[in-house]
Amino acid sequence: MSERAEIDSFDIYMVGVGGQGVLTIGDLIAEAALETGLPVNFYPTKGMAQRGGSVTVQVRLGRDVIGPQIPEHKADLVIAMERSEALKAVRYVRPGADFVLYGHVWEPTKVMLGKAPYPTLAQVADKVRRAEAELTYLDPQHLPRRSGAEVPANVYVLGAAVGLTSLGRVLDQEAVADVVTSRWKKYAAVNEAAFRAGLEAGGDEV
Repeated sequence: MSERAEIDSFDIYMVGVGGQGVLTIGDLIAEAALETGLPVNFYPTKGMAQRGGSVTVQVRLGRDVIGPQIPEHKADLVIAMERSEALKAVRYVRPGADFVLYGHVWEPTKVMLGKAPYPTLAQVADKVRRAEAELTYLDPQHLPRRSGAEVPANVYVLGAAVGLTSLGRVLDQEAVADVVTSRWKKYAAVNEAAFRAGLEAGGDEV
């Protein structure tokens, strides 16, 4: 069992596109916090949450939390599940905090029609580093497989966030694992495999 830090507040800002399970990541974090007696406020902003639409989630942990919105440059952790959406989230991360980027690419219609550019990985990484955040990059091509199929990317990313960032000092990893495996009992084995693989991930080169 990992050592859990006593905190006054810990803010997590998440962004992705519909179909990636960003809302589920936030819900799992919130449930794990409640299970361990940590106050939590969970604020999803679905927007156009159909597949490909932008989705944001804000999770605020701890007692010293005022209001539903994380101020810009104040998030202790940012999790971005899509490369271009990551650019929208950079302004929320505070200097010295963690930024987890899962490099999935979902090109908007304008990009596919050649009417707008799509950011390169190097451009996104440069902007994160200019914000003085600690970047952890997860390459979708390295998403683990179980029984011949890819494990759920959102659960894998959650595991990486717990294993590689300051979130693991706030939430006990076994408490999160219990929530992951109990949420969908029929798929407990594959979700546990995804979470454990994330815990053991080392991050990829950018």
